[in-house]
Amino acid sequence: MRLTTGLLLLPARPARELATLAQRAEALGYDDLWLADERFFRDVYTCLAACALPTSRIRLATGVTDPYSRHPALTAMAIATLDELAGGRAVLGIGAGVSGFRELGIDAGRSAVAIREAVELVRGLLAGETVTVKGEQISFHDGRLNFAPRRRAVPIYVASQRAAGCRVAGRVADGAIMQGCVAEPLVRFFRETVHEGARRAGRDPTGIELVARINVCVADDRRAARDVMRPTIVRSLSAQRPDFFTFATAGLTVPASLRDKVLALPYTHDPAPLRAVAPEVPDELVDAVTLAGPPEDVARGVARLAREGITQLMVYPLAVDGRVETTIERFQREVMPRVREALA
Repeated sequence: MRLTTGLLLLPARPARELATLAQRAEALGYDDLWLADERFFRDVYTCLAACALPTSRIRLATGVTDPYSRHPALTAMAIATLDELAGGRAVLGIGAGVSGFRELGIDAGRSAVAIREAVELVRGLLAGETVTVKGEQISFHDGRLNFAPRRRAVPIYVASQRAAGCRVAGRVADGAIMQGCVAEPLVRFFRETVHEGARRAGRDPTGIELVARINVCVADDRRAARDVMRPTIVRSLSAQRPDFFTFATAGLTVPASLRDKVLALPYTHDPAPLRAVAPEVPDELVDAVTLAGPPEDVARGVARLAREGITQLMVYPLAVDGRVETTIERFQREVMPRVREALA
């Protein structure tokens, strides 16, 4: 049983610093580097190009882009260019997205349909075809790329928390990504829904990678590690309101006082309003969607996910000391050796 590891970073620091982190991640043994496509941070493709130059093995992925803020034809152009620069190491991660839509005036309706149509358009363009699409969400008329992509089949991963998106991943993608699927009911929902989509499309479900995108904090003090996670839980709740789907699927109820405060929050990366609400987040919400604590505890959780069908652990690192490098290093040096031993 082989479990790959990915590192997810937010382009919140200069591209040169991200490139240095990419080089370090490769040296530590991470298989993939995922960079978020979030408005209005540094451009994901420019930063991935910077990360390609000092690396030679690690795959370089959008984690994730969306079908609304950038037309899928432009996404095909960008990912093919990155793949050319990186020597065939690009991966396209795509999902519904959320950031910047209000500012851009975007109506992100029927996201599962938009993702499916986007993937189909991107695949056609990467294959060198002249493509016309008149879909329910995506339109493109008689266009093609003006260069031959290095690979006709750049891997495409679909990210979703919801059933419709997971089924689309099973139907059209090489891999599926779900954030926070730590609790057993969440892993089961993820695996079974992706596999359902694959079977409906006549595909082999076992050929689809299942990627768990998890906030991780490796720290000897379990309480301190959980406290680092609480603001991220507030942000997740804010993004999933009003039904808090992930937590409901895990069998958890959001306390009424926490629910009311979350419903009043704007979608934001500003940590201040998140921290103000964070003390109200109970431990069971933290433990359902994150891995936080000493290396042996985190390793136990990772090994369980692998046994339940997860094929990649995508680490979004957080740290008690505020230096994400701490978790990036400790995860590979202290967690993964324990995982490999447990899975041997």
